Amino acid sequence: DGMNVLFIVVDDLRPVLGCYGDKLVKSPNIDQLASQSIVFSNAYAQQAVCAPSRVSFLTGRRPDTTRLYDFYSYWRVHAGNYSTLPQYFKENGYVTLSVGKVFHPGVSSNYSDDYPYSWSIPPFHPSTEKYENDKTCRGKDGKLYANLVCPVDVTEMPSGTLPDIQSTEEAIRLLNVMKTNKQKFFLAVGYHKPHIPLRYPQEFLKLYPLENITLAPDPWVPEKLPSVAYNPWTDIRQRDDVEALNVSFPYGPLPDDFQRQIRQSYYAAVSYLDMQVGLLLNALDDVGLSNSTIVVFTADHGWSLGEHGEWAKYSNFDVATRVPLMFYVPGMTTSSVSQGERVFPYLDPFSHILGLVPQGRSKKVVELVSLFSTLAELAGLQVPPVCPESSFHVALCTEGASIVRYFNASEEKVEEEKDGCDDTYRCFSEEPVAFSQYPRPADTPQWNSDKPKLKDIRIMGYSMRTIDYRYTVWVRFNPNNFSADFEDVHAGELYMVETDPNQDYNVYNNTSHGCFFKKILG
Repeated sequence: DGMNVLFIVVDDLRPVLGCYGDKLVKSPNIDQLASQSIVFSNAYAQQAVCAPSRVSFLTGRRPDTTRLYDFYSYWRVHAGNYSTLPQYFKENGYVTLSVGKVFHPGVSSNYSDDYPYSWSIPPFHPSTEKYENDKTCRGKDGKLYANLVCPVDVTEMPSGTLPDIQSTEEAIRLLNVMKTNKQKFFLAVGYHKPHIPLRYPQEFLKLYPLENITLAPDPWVPEKLPSVAYNPWTDIRQRDDVEALNVSFPYGPLPDDFQRQIRQSYYAAVSYLDMQVGLLLNALDDVGLSNSTIVVFTADHGWSLGEHGEWAKYSNFDVATRVPLMFYVPGMTTSSVSQGERVFPYLDPFSHILGLVPQGRSKKVVELVSLFSTLAELAGLQVPPVCPESSFHVALCTEGASIVRYFNASEEKVEEEKDGCDDTYRCFSEEPVAFSQYPRPADTPQWNSDKPKLKDIRIMGYSMRTIDYRYTVWVRFNPNNFSADFEDVHAGELYMVETDPNQDYNVYNNTSHGCFFKKILG
């Protein structure tokens, strides 16, 4: 029959999880999922901002093909009528369901989350989503503010709940409907947290005493960071609590004690998210579908927590582009589960400190644009063909190769893809590569550097991550015809990951990098 799919996508979640080796964060339910899954430790988004990333992995096309680098166009009209991942499952007999933030709402998904193309029924959005940016955070003076750091008493919130709690409840309801109707489903559940504002039930704060919270290992702006590469975190500056700090634009920095509070609240929001994921997976057990459902867990991109003096996403660094990615495939990543046996019993983040290890771990560099072909292959559907060089007229094809070939834990045996290199290109290892990109309006940080509209983009930073290095070139970009001019390089970055894992020492100017450049052009 083919398996069901439960696709969990989280907003702004970097891999600060126990299963990724984070010693501070309490994420027992996601760790439990990881302990039954293949976990990719080097997975990257194609652009570190919500709408472009989601449209990219849901269509299996890169941002240069969806022509979406901001929030203000719908790919079917603006680029090409591309099929989506849920649409493909729908056309292959699945009931496809969307709960919460899966597509980015608004123009970029035609104000309908791409319904009816992608989904069998209209997507569900929590009724309390509309209060996300309202003044719901109680300050020390007892008044309400629209703060960045926002632990709350849930009973005082509008409708006495929060969006992610509502999404979990709806997803559980749908699982029960699917079970009753015996329908094969593709259920996508999109969680908001830890996206800003960092609004979560205040009890999660006690998991993270402030004295245990450190600053980022590199809270300064690197000396050789080209100014075009820096993101001035304008969205968090607009929050009441940050605005009150009067931090200088663009480089800040934020006061140390406030940096610790942001980090503390980000972790607390991750544990609140973990609880939602735990309840959802526990419900999959309850309806008896854990042995016939593939579970994917990922995020649209990461989030800087003070590294390089940066906050938020909007950059090409690993902290912004790297995401958690894991696949639970019954009978493949774990031995088959007998009927009625519990795979995902709910674990209370306040009492379970587990430290479960992933079932399998792959260090292979992979990209989110590969999700479409990977899930098709795992579900036993025909894998969409690889897109031709120009694919604006092709409805069904993908620019990301399936990564199922890496699922075998003895990955050393996996036949390396040959790049067809001869000796002149010695500096390419035959490792896979992840490409990300980020647009900028100017060479120096502006008020719109984080989120330039298409018409304002003048420079595109193309970034290439291999297991050994991250290489980025910032080149002239023409938004009228979507063309990048690689002859006109404004700045470059090269970080050698083994000796500089945090990407603080840009060696672009003291290295010959012709061969990296050829590879990014390839």
